[in-house]
Order: sequence, then structure tokens, then C-alpha cells
Amino acid sequence: MPKMKRTSGKRVREGSKPQIRIMFRKAIAMGPGKAELLRAIEDSGSISAAARDLGMSYRRAWLLVDTMNQCFKSPVVETLTGGQRGGGARVTDLGHEVLERYVAMEAKASASVQKDLAAFTRLMAGH
Repeated sequence: MPKMKRTSGKRVREGSKPQIRIMFRKAIAMGPGKAELLRAIEDSGSISAAARDLGMSYRRAWLLVDTMNQCFKSPVVETLTGGQRGGGARVTDLGHEVLERYVAMEAKASASVQKDLAAFTRLMAGH
């Protein structure tokens, strides 16, 4: 996934590359934003902390997690309740596999269109 820069609350992509979105019925089961959210949950152990790190509302993050959990055979993120630390969230084994396969598909897609994308990019404004 390309590196993201935050500029006044908005994310700006560095470089051009194709973006893959995996649809399940009418929902996006996995895409670049959901992959980024899974990584942030893995890093922080919390949906709310991941949302803050990505500059999105907790509600938005929760809706994305809920959509992913509904699209797959079992949850990709589990919420944890109680305890001294007051709960949190974790990416499940399935979630890790989903993310790993998604990243691999992104890499294959990028490699397969690299030359065409370079030529296409030269046609864009600012080049």
C-alpha cells in the first residue's frame, strides 16, 4: 500500500498504483482503507486508537470493521471487553490471512501494470 501523508485531516497518496477493492454482494469486503485500518488495529490494539491514528471517527472505523466482519466466514477483528485495560480489539487469524492475501494481490496487480501505469502517469497533468 502506498505511503499516506495527512494534510489537514485528508490523506494524500504518494505515487500512482492501482487500487483493488474486493466486493461481496454490494459491500466492499476489502480495499486499501480497510487494509490500513486492520494494520492500525493490529498496531494499537484498539478500534478507537486506530481511528484516531487514521484521522477518522470511531463510528466510521466501527462501520468498516462491521462490514468486514459480515463479509467473511468469521470475524477479521474481535473486540475484547473488560479487564484492567478496559478491553480493546485484535485482528484474528483470519484477519491476518485476509490482509496478507490482499497485500499479495496488490503487489501482483501493481507489477502487472507497472509499464502501462508509468506511460499513463506521463499523460496526467503535472508531468
